[in-house]
Amino acid sequence: MQKIIYTIQELDEISKEILDNATSKTLCFYGEMGSGKTTLIKAMVRSLGGGDQAKSPTFGIVNEYQLRDGDLLGYHFDFYRLESEEEAMDLGLEDYFNQDAWIFMEWPEKIAKLLPPNCVNISIEVIDPVTRKIEIVSTK
Repeated sequence: MQKIIYTIQELDEISKEILDNATSKTLCFYGEMGSGKTTLIKAMVRSLGGGDQAKSPTFGIVNEYQLRDGDLLGYHFDFYRLESEEEAMDLGLEDYFNQDAWIFMEWPEKIAKLLPPNCVNISIEVIDPVTRKIEIVSTK
């Protein structure tokens, strides 16, 4: 387990560190509403070469991100609005997991039984309005 305390000014540096040390391309983000899950994912997408295209997919459930050259970078899921794991299966979740792409998942606890065994779990805790503490645990 790795623990990191960071401020918003350190976000790009922290996101790169997390990506460089990730044991999987499947990242699960846990934290209360407003804790900074989407903000951290946006920084990661920028670090991976996706520019500033990242935004929360709350209403669409999934966003697809491309690299600047148009190649697939990954998928960003927000399961907050799901009522059941079956809804995630109806999205073709298994097909997304089988691609060689980054997977960023907010509210993965909503689909706990469907998560692949090789995830990186990132829990975010609010310390104050600009400071967060994250704990990173690889399930692999």
